[in-house]
Amino acid sequence: MSQIQGWTLLFVGLSFAVYLYIAWRSRVKETKGFYVAGQGIPAVANGAAVAADWMSAASFISMAGLIAFLGSDGSVYLMGWTGGYVLLALLLAPYLRKWGKFTVPEFVGDRYSEYVRLIAAVAAIIVSFTYVVGQMRGGGIVFSRFLNLSIEGGVAVAAVVIFLYAVLGGMKGITWTQVAQYTVMIVAYLIPAWTIAQKMTGFPVPQVTFGQILGELDALSEKFGLSAYTEAFAARPQLDVFLVTMSLMIGTAGLPHVIIRFYTTKSVRGARFSAFWALVFIGLLYTTAPAVGAFTKLNLMSSVDGVAVASLPAWVGNWAATGLVTVSDTASTISTLSNDPESGADLIVNNDILVLATPEIAGLPAPIVGLVAAGGLAAAMSTAAGLLLVISSSVSHDLYFRVVKKKASESQRLLVGRIAMGLAVVVAIYGGINPPAYVAQVVAFAFGLAASTFFPILVLGIFWKRANAVGAASGMIAGLVFTASYMIWTLDVFFTQAHEFVWGISPEGIGAIGALVNVLVTVVVSKLTSPPSEHVQEMVEEIRYPARRVTAPVPDAE
Repeated sequence: MSQIQGWTLLFVGLSFAVYLYIAWRSRVKETKGFYVAGQGIPAVANGAAVAADWMSAASFISMAGLIAFLGSDGSVYLMGWTGGYVLLALLLAPYLRKWGKFTVPEFVGDRYSEYVRLIAAVAAIIVSFTYVVGQMRGGGIVFSRFLNLSIEGGVAVAAVVIFLYAVLGGMKGITWTQVAQYTVMIVAYLIPAWTIAQKMTGFPVPQVTFGQILGELDALSEKFGLSAYTEAFAARPQLDVFLVTMSLMIGTAGLPHVIIRFYTTKSVRGARFSAFWALVFIGLLYTTAPAVGAFTKLNLMSSVDGVAVASLPAWVGNWAATGLVTVSDTASTISTLSNDPESGADLIVNNDILVLATPEIAGLPAPIVGLVAAGGLAAAMSTAAGLLLVISSSVSHDLYFRVVKKKASESQRLLVGRIAMGLAVVVAIYGGINPPAYVAQVVAFAFGLAASTFFPILVLGIFWKRANAVGAASGMIAGLVFTASYMIWTLDVFFTQAHEFVWGISPEGIGAIGALVNVLVTVVVSKLTSPPSEHVQEMVEEIRYPARRVTAPVPDAE
């Protein structure tokens, strides 16, 4: 066993033991504990859990890799994901916490009607399944490289561990596990970044020093046949940059698994302070990611520039064994680099490996490599657990309890929820083994679907009393169908080949237009049909004003 494998096993084994111990100690027997952790989580702890939920495999594993290859255009992920958090904190989180209950579809049902709740539950399942695919893929990549498992085997192992601690403790167990996972992942992300910054610039604060290398990075990028790293709109048209940023922003604010985190706090004030602490914790990683992308790309290109294929550094062979790095059979030396498998470049590097490979590329010691592997697994599992809980709650609480068996007991609802979580894990394993794109891209698709379904309906439901059930149902369906259809059309998922983008709009950016479609359809249909009842409009007033107490009404029977 190599040193890297040994340290990886140590860190991964210790962290897994901690996660499962927390889940065992936090196991629950009632639905309130399973879905919203008994609404007793302190603000600081909930902020760390929100950050762990947020900083998924896309943030930890793939985002810096995308920034490395997209250059300045990669900032769409930073701006979209952090900007969306501000929208969530200002427009949704405190109001939905004041209203209370368990799930996002439950608010939709009380605000509009029961059949709109069903649409919302189905949409939540679709969004969460899309998102969890990226997390499973991220876990599989870590296991594949560092523990000599196949990616398929790695996805399965990650899924089993996630299922065990999620099904035992529900939201309560997941929350305290995510606090531990945040600690693991932020330490694993910052230590290599600080070490590399010190090694390359003489000062260990990457956010301050990575600007010193941008000139050299531009020159090397052009030498390898790539656009200058700092050149704007080289990878995406300007319109698409705007739309992707907007899609990620409003999609972030509409993600059910993030919104329900604010249901777990002790009060509305706790929800607001959770938002503050989460932004602090998220900022530690998000301000570091651009530096990690720049440093790693420079180290990568410097280590292979003009090097004979037979003399490539060890990290190339290590990652080539996973199939995520490819060396051309016809090249004698490396002179071209790409992340596109169809480019024909001498060296093709998958976006998803750069952060995990950062310590090896920089020549850092084996313990740091193992720590980064544990951090990558923590990132994938922290978000996947929250997503599985959303799927479970949508099936058991919003479909089974509300439609199939309204008099179901606590134990029956918990059993159905756990069975639903198990089935979701099986589907997620398949998606993780056969993803439609890179981890961050798959996650971006989930954000687009959330942007086109939940965000408009939630904001209109809180701030526009005239929005009614017919309008909300029409808007959600229109937004979801429009966005999903464009994504399927432009990806080679169901077709033999991908189709051209319309006006240069990528599938990651179409969610912003889908949200606009949702808003327009909701407003027009609501105006053309009867307004909500007086008690529904009174509930909207109660949610918006701090002094009033919310009493959820009986939904309209429209």
